[in-house]
Amino acid sequence: MRQKTASLVTTALAVCTAGTAFADAHATTVTIATVNNGDMIRMQGLTDDFNEKHPDITLEWVTLEENILRQRVTQDIATNGGQFDVLTIGMYETPIWAAQGWLVPLDDLGEDYDADDIIPAMRAGLSYEGTLYAAPFYGESSMVMYRTDLFDEAGLEMPREPTWEQIAEFARTLTDKDAEQYGICLRGKAGWGENMAFITTVANSFGARWFDEEWNAQLDSPEWLEAVTFYNDLMADAGPPGAATNGFNENLALFQQGKCGMWIDATVAASFVTNPNDSEVADSVGFALAPDTGRGKRANWLWAWALAVPSGSDATDAAKQFIAWATSKDYLELVASTEGWSNVPPGSRTSLYKNPEYAQVPFAEMTLESINLADPGNPTVDQVPYVGIQYVAIPEWQGIGTSAGQEFSNMLAGQQTPEEALARAQELVNEEMEAAGYR
Repeated sequence: MRQKTASLVTTALAVCTAGTAFADAHATTVTIATVNNGDMIRMQGLTDDFNEKHPDITLEWVTLEENILRQRVTQDIATNGGQFDVLTIGMYETPIWAAQGWLVPLDDLGEDYDADDIIPAMRAGLSYEGTLYAAPFYGESSMVMYRTDLFDEAGLEMPREPTWEQIAEFARTLTDKDAEQYGICLRGKAGWGENMAFITTVANSFGARWFDEEWNAQLDSPEWLEAVTFYNDLMADAGPPGAATNGFNENLALFQQGKCGMWIDATVAASFVTNPNDSEVADSVGFALAPDTGRGKRANWLWAWALAVPSGSDATDAAKQFIAWATSKDYLELVASTEGWSNVPPGSRTSLYKNPEYAQVPFAEMTLESINLADPGNPTVDQVPYVGIQYVAIPEWQGIGTSAGQEFSNMLAGQQTPEEALARAQELVNEEMEAAGYR
């Protein structure tokens, strides 16, 4: 009897194994290219929920540093390479690539998806001709994050709406380089979405602009020189060493380690600097709007890291199912149930900011206010022919922003002056725009 039972068990196991192999062989694989930011890493840790609901879909992840991600996905989609089924892109790429026919429309993510719940600014920035082409995983602006304990010790008070002059004074007061305490941490790593995202918002608030209304480059203007000199001097006096190689993730680590008195960057960082599991200063963080100079423009941007399907994908339906899961209201509830409401991806859905539990999160109100203040259609003090706050929404921007970013990174590293960096940036921008037929 035992032999017969053993035989039956063996047979059953063989059938199960064969069935599993059959199922695996017929599963659709979705390859996802994403950035190595904390929210995306958390998403990968929660995909058992997706797998349970979609056993016929296998997820493969390609997680990359921001600059490398941008290069890889741009090259792949421009050549119709087909390496990825889901791309993590933003407001800059989405309408440009949609216009080229490179993205699949996302107007059919399911009856319960509720696309109308997406924050209007995010939906507009991720659409082309009224159709959504990328779904926001999270949305952001930028704001000031600061150490309330250091401010109290120094007898300083951060206004809700600070000026750049106040920020500079605070930063220099809080700096003690011998103790490895730096008054401010700001992006310096070269890249159109790294240092140029930040420097462009500084320039906007100083009254500078990339182009006049005839598409003439304006980096030789007094406003650009004032903005870049201010940034360079501030970092020299109050920034950490090696700032020219620091981007979002590097500055996040410095702030979490208690090395920065202030950090001006993406609002999405708030959940990481206030998380006691990761941040040594979690209970001593305050928030304020991005600074201005009294000219009517604050140095805050508008962005969404979003998920899109390239038209070259051979797994379009499965990719859409993943995007519908990852950007849904149910996903926000899933994160809240496992990580707490403060760690929910912010800035994507209106309903999140109507949730009384989320309203208690200390940075929720400041995040939404910063997002609502951003105006991509009017990014600067003077009129411009382009849309975009921390970028210029033209195909040439990737090349222009990357090259200019290297010049400003070299400046921050002490290899050239602000005047020299601006002169070189002005020259390369003029050459690129002339070659592209703008002038």
